[in-house]
Amino acid sequence: MSDPLPDPFAGQPDWAPRPPRPVKIVPATSRVELRGRRVLVGLPRLGWRGDLRADERVVQGSSTYVPVIPEHEWYRAESDQVEVFAPLVPVERVWVETLGDHTSRQAPRTESGIRLVSLDGPSHRSPTPVFEVDSVAGRRVVYVEDGVERRDLRAVTETYSGAEGDICVRVTSELEWYRWAWRGQPPSTMEVPVHLLWIE
Repeated sequence: MSDPLPDPFAGQPDWAPRPPRPVKIVPATSRVELRGRRVLVGLPRLGWRGDLRADERVVQGSSTYVPVIPEHEWYRAESDQVEVFAPLVPVERVWVETLGDHTSRQAPRTESGIRLVSLDGPSHRSPTPVFEVDSVAGRRVVYVEDGVERRDLRAVTETYSGAEGDICVRVTSELEWYRWAWRGQPPSTMEVPVHLLWIE
């Protein structure tokens, strides 16, 4: 008699989609395209700053720099085709957000729920289901439906009871999220059931 086949859904509710790929942070010194990518800048043992976008590397003399723009300014420049100021940051101080694979592991949690990280480089949390967090409005989210990941979205509301009885969150594209700030133009949004959303 043969062994029974393993249950591919063991440990995961049948309604729960597979989580999105996690964000993986790599040094900008590696061979990765930079234009329009999310980046972090900083120094080991000091700290890092996010919500930034990069342009392609610039070489001046024997040094390489990365033009770094606050994310809201990057969207405004792309949308309205305007010039914005981009400070040049030494490439050694820039890390790039890329997408990992589904086998990437998150840092282990201690019993108190505190997650310890190394200060040698920036870290990023694994995707967290929206129904596990206290607050979602304004945060980056990933909408996963039928295995397809939709990124570059922001939550516009907290969780609420939708018309169909589902617990939902309204989301918008990041472009519309930032346009709301610089033009005061309310974004178009879509209602998404909470079990299809993950904090990025």
